[in-house]
Amino acid sequence: MAGKFELYKDNGGQFRFRLKAANGQIILVSEAYVQKSSAENGIASVRVNAPLDERYERKEASNGKSMFNLRAANNQVIGTSEQYESISARENGIESVKKNAPDAPVYE
Repeated sequence: MAGKFELYKDNGGQFRFRLKAANGQIILVSEAYVQKSSAENGIASVRVNAPLDERYERKEASNGKSMFNLRAANNQVIGTSEQYESISARENGIESVKKNAPDAPVYE
C-alpha cells in the first residue's frame, strides 16, 4: 500500500488534509481552509514541493523535539510534521513525505 492524502472537514467545519505513509502513520498535516478547493490546492502544492529538499524548514519545537514545515515557493507553510524524538527520526519523516506525497491518491 502506498501513502495517501486524507481530505476531511474538521469539527469547526473547515477543510484540512493529512498525508499518511503506507503504514498509516500521519507524516504531514495542513492548516485549516474555508473552502474545499483551497485544501485541494494545498495538496497539489505539497505534491510539487515535497521532492525539493530546500522546501523543508527543519525546526526544534519549544519542548526540544524535532519537527519540520514544508513550504511552498512563496515561503508559505503548506504542511507541518509531528514532533520527533530525534533529528534522525525527523529526517526519516522528511524522506517519507518526499517518497509518498507526489503520487499519493486523495481520499475523502
